[in-house]
Amino acid sequence: MTIRTLTSRNLILFEAISGSRAFGLATENSDTDIRGVYFVPREDFFGLNYIPQVSNETNDITYYEIGRFVELLQKNNPNILEVLATPEDCIQSKHPLMGLLKPEDFLSKLCKDTFAGYAISQIKKAKGLNKKILNPMDKEKKSILDFCYILRDQGSVPLKKWLREFPSSGGVSEGRGVLQQEKCGLVNIDNTKGMFALFSDESGDLHYKGIIQHEEANEVSVSSVPKEEKPIAYMFCNLDAYSAYCKDYREYWKWVSERNEDRYNVNQNHGQNYDSKNMMHTIRLLQSCEQIFKTGSLNIRVENREELLDIKAGNRSYDEVMKKAEELIKSIEFYYSGSKLPEFPDIKKTTKILTEIREELYIKI
Repeated sequence: MTIRTLTSRNLILFEAISGSRAFGLATENSDTDIRGVYFVPREDFFGLNYIPQVSNETNDITYYEIGRFVELLQKNNPNILEVLATPEDCIQSKHPLMGLLKPEDFLSKLCKDTFAGYAISQIKKAKGLNKKILNPMDKEKKSILDFCYILRDQGSVPLKKWLREFPSSGGVSEGRGVLQQEKCGLVNIDNTKGMFALFSDESGDLHYKGIIQHEEANEVSVSSVPKEEKPIAYMFCNLDAYSAYCKDYREYWKWVSERNEDRYNVNQNHGQNYDSKNMMHTIRLLQSCEQIFKTGSLNIRVENREELLDIKAGNRSYDEVMKKAEELIKSIEFYYSGSKLPEFPDIKKTTKILTEIREELYIKI
């Protein structure tokens, strides 16, 4: 089934302009998003051709089958509740039966999880993005050797530096050159974590395994060392720090490969170190959630257009936006505690409404 099929067979029940134009946040560069509701013919509904959703290639235009639409309303899905609450001036067509579906029959305390919960997840994402922007990572990945240290006096020296400077580290004759990690052997020190005695076998006769066996190693190697051998140093390997670095490295370069370059460049240009468009919609969602518990209703046309567009343009600092989000979350908690909304939508009542709509549609076919 395609959008053309919905139109040609007169299956569309509701169609409206959504997104920034419905919110009152459109600018000259804004796209026009369309959201709508349709129904499948009786034979498809009872047969094997039920299609719950139809979209174009870019998802700018999306229609939901009436059953799927009601199901998402019962779950207090923010996007679907916003479609149901579309301002009259954005509605392009509306079947009379759609008037049976009213926002007040679906709004419930579940909105705290769906609206505010999603917004909070976006705030966490924004904080992660902020960290990535402020702390770019080199493409060349560090090895576990970068997290190893040689104990010296009352402190420590990075292992790599110590290996390079080994001839002057004391007790070694001049002219022997840099000590190679492949010629070293490690032995665990009892009752410690990450501590090793380090031995050298520059002749290669003792066949030590080296500190690591290859550059991609995720842990250091231990060797079999004769009891008469004396350690030349003691080494600490911070495996926890290396594991955390590997996690950050994977996440950072995954983000780089998947990020929207145009939006990233916009964010770089305004220099506020957050995804300004995403944070604008996050603040808007929190305001909608506050409104639901404060008034028991949902009006998606914003009253603070200039403030939200200021956030989108990157004219507000990261800390300022985060402070506003935190204040809204506290306000939501306050109004939620005294809200008279039900815990959940009345599933029996709203399902009956869906049944009545289907019966009316199928009688007329």
